[in-house]
Amino acid sequence: MKATELRALPYLFDFWALGHQVPPAGDWRTWVILGGRGAGKTRAGAEWVRSMAEGSRPRDPGPARRIALVGETMDQAREVMVFGESGILACTPRDRRPRWIAGRQMLVWPNGATARVFSAHDPESLRGPQFDAAWADELAKWPKAAAVWPMLQFGLRLGRRPRACVTTTPRRVSALTDLLARPSTVQTHAPTEANRAYLADTFLEEIMAEYAGTRLGRQELDGVLLSDVDGALWSTAGLEAARVDAAPDLDRIVVAVDPPAGQGAQADTCGIIVAGACTQGPPRDWRVVVLEDASVQGCSPMGWAAAALRAMARHGAERLVAEVNQGGAMVESIVRSLDDTVPYKAVHAGRSKAARAEPVAALYEQGRVAHLRGLGELEDQMCQMTAQGYAGTGSPDRVDALVWAITDLVLAPARAHRSPRMRTL
Repeated sequence: MKATELRALPYLFDFWALGHQVPPAGDWRTWVILGGRGAGKTRAGAEWVRSMAEGSRPRDPGPARRIALVGETMDQAREVMVFGESGILACTPRDRRPRWIAGRQMLVWPNGATARVFSAHDPESLRGPQFDAAWADELAKWPKAAAVWPMLQFGLRLGRRPRACVTTTPRRVSALTDLLARPSTVQTHAPTEANRAYLADTFLEEIMAEYAGTRLGRQELDGVLLSDVDGALWSTAGLEAARVDAAPDLDRIVVAVDPPAGQGAQADTCGIIVAGACTQGPPRDWRVVVLEDASVQGCSPMGWAAAALRAMARHGAERLVAEVNQGGAMVESIVRSLDDTVPYKAVHAGRSKAARAEPVAALYEQGRVAHLRGLGELEDQMCQMTAQGYAGTGSPDRVDALVWAITDLVLAPARAHRSPRMRTL
C-alpha cells in the first residue's frame, strides 16, 4: 500500500463505520440515529455532513451546498459538532478541510459548500435561511424543540432531495416521537457497547457498574426510547429513586404469575415477578423489594409453570400466587402436575388492572417499595400504566404480576390487621 493511501485510510469512513453509522438506503427525508452515550453518534453525523458537502475531489461539488448545523446551544454546536474530537474538522482530511469563519459561525469547504451553526434556543434564527441538508444534534434535549424543528423543516427546501440527519440519545419528547412516527423517517440504533473499541475500558467498567440494569441505563447506555406517558402511575424518576443494589433480610418472598391468554409463539407474555417483604412492626412500616422479573413469552402452560417454579427455587419463595381469571382450576392443576407440594394461592381479578395497580403505586409514592437492577422491561410497562388503563401495546402482564405479588405481601395482610371497626368504614 502506498504512503498516500495509508494517510487516507483513517478518513475512509465507509471502511471503519459501524452498521448504525451508515445511512440507510431508500428515499427518506430524515435519518435518526438513536444511541447510548459514546455510541458514535457524533462521528456518524459529522461524516454524513462530509458526504453531503464533498465531491469526489476536493473542489468537486457535493450533493449539498448549504447545510444547517443545529445543536442545543451555540457553544455545544460549535465545540461538539465542529471542533469536537469526532466533529467535522477532526474527521476531514487536510485537502478537504473547511475553513471556520468565526464572525459568521460558518464552515466553508474548498468547493464552496457552507455549513452554518444554529442554537436550538433561538428558533427565530432559522426563519429566513434555506438549506439542502441539516444535521441536528441531541434533538431530545432541545428546550424549544417543538418550535425549532418546524422552523428547520421550513428552511430545508433546496436541491432535489433535501435531507436531515438527527443524532440523539433518546428521550420521550413529542418532537422526537412525532418525527419517528413519520413515514419519511428512517432510524438506526446502537448501545454504548457497540462502540467499545473507541472508548476507555475504565469508562465502560464504571458506567456499566453504576447504570447497567437500570431504567436510566436503558436510555443512556442502551439507547432505548423509554415509554413514560402523561398520567402514568409510575415515572422513570420515581423508579430510579427506588433503586437499591442489594436486598435486606426479607421475612417473606413470593412469586406472582399472570398467566397468558393462549399459548405458543403468539401468546402474550406470562408475567412472573419475584418480590419479598420486611414485615416487622406495624403494617405502615412494612417494606417490599422487587427481586426479579422472570417473565417468559411464547411458552406452553407447562413451560411458564416450570419457569415460575424455578424462580421460587432460586429465591426460596414461600408461595406461588397466580391469577386464575384466564384458566381457573387449570392453572393450579398445571402447577401441581410439576410440584404437588408447592404452596399455592389463587387470586381473582374483580376490578380492572388499573384499579388494582393504584394502591400499589401509592406504596411506591410512600417510598415503601425498592427495585433491584435488571427490571427494565417491567419498569417500561409500569411507566405506561395510567389510572385510565394501560397506554402501551399488548397486555401489561409484568405489571399485573407485580401488583399480585405486592398485594399478597403487604396490602392484603395490612387489611387483615385493621380493626373490625375500620373494616366497616
